[in-house]
Amino acid sequence: MNFILNYIPWSPNPVLFSFGSFEIRYYSLFFALGFILGYTIIHRLVVKEGENPKLLDSFLIYVVLGTIVGARLGHCFFYDWEYFSKNPLEIFLPVRFEPKFEFTGFRGLASHGGAVGIIIALILLAYNQKKSIYWYLDKLAVVVPLAAMSIRLGNLMNSEIVGDPTNLPWAFQFKLMDESEGDPLAPRHPTQLYEALSYLAIFAFMFWYYGKKHGKVLHGHLFGVFLILMFTFRFILEYTKINEGIDEDAILNMGQILSIPFVLAGIAIAYVRHKAVKTTEITK
Repeated sequence: MNFILNYIPWSPNPVLFSFGSFEIRYYSLFFALGFILGYTIIHRLVVKEGENPKLLDSFLIYVVLGTIVGARLGHCFFYDWEYFSKNPLEIFLPVRFEPKFEFTGFRGLASHGGAVGIIIALILLAYNQKKSIYWYLDKLAVVVPLAAMSIRLGNLMNSEIVGDPTNLPWAFQFKLMDESEGDPLAPRHPTQLYEALSYLAIFAFMFWYYGKKHGKVLHGHLFGVFLILMFTFRFILEYTKINEGIDEDAILNMGQILSIPFVLAGIAIAYVRHKAVKTTEITK
């Protein structure tokens, strides 16, 4: 750390270990860890509530596939369609063909697309298991912030999704960042840490709120609250990031534009599902 120069040098090797051209990155480790922790917590919630844990037999597979497919398509369509429209095979393959062939992994993932992918996957799962989709979504509302925190820590190790230049004493100098995004020597907001800490706080709140409200509101209310918190924080923190996927002079960037529908949907779901319980209580 070098507070005298008003920045923190940051240049960790993003590769944990490699076998020839095949690499295992910290990002992959954090990504997997987020899903494992989330599944473990949900399993305990289900057992504690007296539900059949066999309902979760296919849950992890659906969520992982929904996350990866949705996040990948979200990145390709919303953030880099100009490139992928000319290289469509790279949407589905973890390689790059130009300027030379190389194994890259799926480095381009968008959280908004992942959210949509998860919801679609759970709609299919709920239909197959004859269970309310809100039953699954309320439990995901508790653990998704924890998984999101893990993913942002992976982004930090990759020196990606960096912030705008700043003179704040905790600014990071991302020496290994992609030079197409700006000057690697400029001190910048560590937006990955901002988001990781925000998501950890949201996880703590949702864990507490679930324990307080479970059984007292209709399924879906907790998911609505989660959407409000998660994407409101995302909208605010986008102001510290490099503008991606849209004109630099635009008032809102792509991440903010995509966050607004989720916040509005969260408000509607939380209100309607909570109001339904109040109406039922009055009727009784």
